[in-house]
Amino acid sequence: MVESLAFGSLISAVDPVATLAIFSALDAEPLLNMMVFGESILNDAVSIVMSNTVMMLNSPEMADISSTHAFFSGVMYFFFMFITSAFIGIGFALLSALILKHFDLRKTPSLELGMLLIFSYLPYGFAEGVKLSGIMSILFAGITMSHYTHYNLSPITQITVQHTFRTMAFIGETCVFAYLGLAIFSFNHRFEAALVIWSIFLCLIARALNIFPLSFLVNFFREHKINHKMQFIMWFSGLRGAIAYALSLHLEFADDTHHVIVTTTLVIVLFTVVILGGSTMPLLKLLESNESKKHKKHVKFSKTEEMGSAVDADHLSELTEEEYEVNYVKPNQQGFVRWDTKYFIPFFTRRFTHEELHNGQMEMKRLTNRWYSQLQGRTSETDEEEL
Repeated sequence: MVESLAFGSLISAVDPVATLAIFSALDAEPLLNMMVFGESILNDAVSIVMSNTVMMLNSPEMADISSTHAFFSGVMYFFFMFITSAFIGIGFALLSALILKHFDLRKTPSLELGMLLIFSYLPYGFAEGVKLSGIMSILFAGITMSHYTHYNLSPITQITVQHTFRTMAFIGETCVFAYLGLAIFSFNHRFEAALVIWSIFLCLIARALNIFPLSFLVNFFREHKINHKMQFIMWFSGLRGAIAYALSLHLEFADDTHHVIVTTTLVIVLFTVVILGGSTMPLLKLLESNESKKHKKHVKFSKTEEMGSAVDADHLSELTEEEYEVNYVKPNQQGFVRWDTKYFIPFFTRRFTHEELHNGQMEMKRLTNRWYSQLQGRTSETDEEEL
C-alpha cells in the first residue's frame, strides 16, 4: 500500500520543460504559457511534500497505530509541511525586500547581486535544516521576491540577475537531462511491461479527469476563459521529468521494489519527454494555438537569443511614485489585489525619483558604451593579428 502511494505521489510531478521551450519558441498565448508553467512548479512542490508524507507513514513509529490515525496524521503532516515551508519562503523574501529597500547598494552591483543570491538560497537551506520542504520554501520565496525584491534592485542588477538565473537554469536543465540519459546505463533496472503500460495509461486518464472538469468549473469565475484548445494542450503537456525520477531514487524500499519503481519512472519520463514533448510543436501548429497573430513568427530555440532582449523588457522598475499611483492604483480593485497595490507594494518596494531614474539611465548608457568600446578594441586586435 505504501509503495503504491509513494509511486503515485512521485509520478504526479509534472515537468513540462520541453513544452515550455516550444511555447517560447512559437510565441504561444501568454495565458497558456502561464497556466502550464504555474501548474508545473506548484505541482512539483506538492508532489515532493506528498512523497515525504507517504515515506513518513512507512517509518517504524507509524507501524503500531491504526490506519485511520495514520491517515489523519499524514494529512496533518502534509498541511503542516506545506504551509510552514511556504511561510518560511515568504518571510525570507519579504525580509530581503525590506533590506534592499532601506540599504542603498546601487553603487555596488556585485554586493547587491550577492545579497540577492544569498537570500535566494537561505529559505531552502533553512527549511531543509528544520526537516521541512526546501523546494516549497524556495518556490514561494521566488514568487514573492519577483513581486517585491526585484523592484528594489538597481537597473544594472536587474539585468544581471536575469542573465545569471537564466544561465543557471539552462545549465541545470542540461545537466538534468544528461543525467537522465546516463541513468539508462548506470543503474540496475527491472522492467515490468504491464506496470509501465498501465501507469502511462492511468497517468493520461488521471490528467484528463483533472484538466477538463476543473477548467470547466473555473471558467465560471474567470474573465479570460480557458478554451478547448488550451485544455487539450494542457492535458498533452503533462510530461514527467527530473523531479519524479529524483524522488524515485530516494525511496527507501526493498531492492526489488525500488528497482521496479525507478525503472518504471524512468521509462515514463522518457516516453512523455520524447513522444509527448516531441509531438507538441506539430500539435500546436495543428490546433493553430497562435492563430490570433497573422504575421509569420520567427521560431527561436536559442535561450541566448531570448536573453539578449532583456534590456528592452518591461520588468525594469522605471516607475516613479507619481507614475505608480496613476498607472496601477485603480478604484475597482478588490480583495488581495487592492491591499497589495495600495499597501504592500509601496511598503516593500522603493520607487525611483526622476533624478534616480535619470542617473540610472545614464549609468546604463555609460556601461554599454564602455563594453561596446572594449568589444570593438578586441575585434580590431583580432583583425590585425589575422593580417
